[in-house]
Amino acid sequence: MEVPSFNELIQESIIKNWNRDALTDYKGSTLQYHDVARKIEKLHIMFENSGVVQGDKIALCGRNSANWATAFLAVLTYGAVAVPILHEFTPDQVHNIVNHSEAKLLFVGDIVATTIDPTKMMGLEGIIYIPDYSLVVSRTDKLTYAREHLNELYGRKFPKYFRKEHVSYYIEKSPDELALINYTSGTTGFSKGVMIPYRALWSNYDFAMNVLGNKIIKEGENTLSILPMAHMYGMAFEFIFEFLHGCHIFYLTRVPSPAIIAQAFQDVKPAIIIAVPLVIEKIIRKKVFPKIQNNRMRLLLNMPVISKKVKEKICEQVVAAFGGNFYEVIVGGAAFSQEVEQFLHSIDFPYTVGYGATETAPIICYQDWKSFAPGSCGKAALHMEVKIKSPDPENIPGEILARGLNVMLGYYKNPEATAETIDSEGWYHTGDLGTMDRYGNVFIKGRSKNMLLGANGQNIYPEEIEDKLNSMALVMESVVVQRNEKLVALIHPDYDEAKSMAFSNSDIINVMEQNRQSINQALPAYCKITAIELHEEEFEKTPKKSIKRFLYK
Repeated sequence: MEVPSFNELIQESIIKNWNRDALTDYKGSTLQYHDVARKIEKLHIMFENSGVVQGDKIALCGRNSANWATAFLAVLTYGAVAVPILHEFTPDQVHNIVNHSEAKLLFVGDIVATTIDPTKMMGLEGIIYIPDYSLVVSRTDKLTYAREHLNELYGRKFPKYFRKEHVSYYIEKSPDELALINYTSGTTGFSKGVMIPYRALWSNYDFAMNVLGNKIIKEGENTLSILPMAHMYGMAFEFIFEFLHGCHIFYLTRVPSPAIIAQAFQDVKPAIIIAVPLVIEKIIRKKVFPKIQNNRMRLLLNMPVISKKVKEKICEQVVAAFGGNFYEVIVGGAAFSQEVEQFLHSIDFPYTVGYGATETAPIICYQDWKSFAPGSCGKAALHMEVKIKSPDPENIPGEILARGLNVMLGYYKNPEATAETIDSEGWYHTGDLGTMDRYGNVFIKGRSKNMLLGANGQNIYPEEIEDKLNSMALVMESVVVQRNEKLVALIHPDYDEAKSMAFSNSDIINVMEQNRQSINQALPAYCKITAIELHEEEFEKTPKKSIKRFLYK
């Protein structure tokens, strides 16, 4: 099918919505669409003067903010390739990604700026500070000059003043052209740079326009960005779709605690809510369950005549807790608590659960809340096909395969991993197990690969953590498992070495606790080990000598 130009859509949205509010830092300042356009022009002048050419990589690492979003748009509309990096990654992980992607420039937020080491990223021409686009590091005189004389250079380029007709961006030459590289993890050896083409960005936007934009969300309406934009879920559905549709996006620039999010819902009253289960579950458990889990409420809910009225009232209160103005809550990125989902379904709350992956930028399955089958994750999304690799897809779980415009080009500099993940017919092998009913609803039954999902949808690779653990004192081998969203390390100690040092069992336990504390210093917050359990016996192995993970929970 004919895929329109994605950058042209950015251009059209800016011109069409010129005087509308575009991006607001919650409790801070607002940029209108024309302000975003001006900032993009100034960044283009800086790119030009730092020797960046079309196809070069520019990385961004910092918390969500209006300036982060503007910098991202500036990268694409210049014809460079964006490399968004989760701000939760450790400095070493940031260095790894910057170096592996061969980024020429790096945008950093206020916290990242103080932790990274520029001498470990010698390929960079410069490091730009997101809050005011000042230079943290410049390795060329031209870039320094351009930043110091930016207003003068901008004035020379637009001598009268900057108007709509000046907005003219790089138009991608093909839908398959590379737009961005999104790293699934930060550690060398485990990190895969997912190469996302322009067609996948357009396809995810077109899907959102079809299910939400054309009928449900109006131009100019408010939306709230909670998920990191460096994560494809937040990028596609809390930023790109809304910006191209002329909405007003509010950014929670600080750590979004449940209290801050709940307050922001009241102030912003978003038209749509995109969230990971953790956000929804915390608000329900803190704000709603305490009110309804008393004896009087239980009694009322058990009376058939009254219970319908009571449920309507509860639903009204839950809707109010989320700002009261949204069409539906779309949950995705991690597994949803069955207790919370059953409760929401029982009160007829407008929620739906989607399914996706970084490799599909991100959407694979979705269904509007009115026709959503509880417990499922929807049906194949627009522009996508989904099938289950199973002799009986309705009853026997098999791997979920997806094909269509959303699928990545492959992994950056990793043809072997690409060949293992995308087959000769173009099917992306998700590594997730599921079933599909006769109506096309997909039900996820578990992961066939080892990746775990953090509460906020982050990818956790247990092998990365085990790799570090196995090199620590008295650790023979280890398996990292997830219990109630917490990570626990099962360790088989080196008893021979402990014996040679005359260590008692309590000595071993002390050493392991020290190991736990020191490994946690090197891991992002969502990967931290909460406890260590000792295993007397060696872990069971396959003939290929890898640990049989499924035996350990």
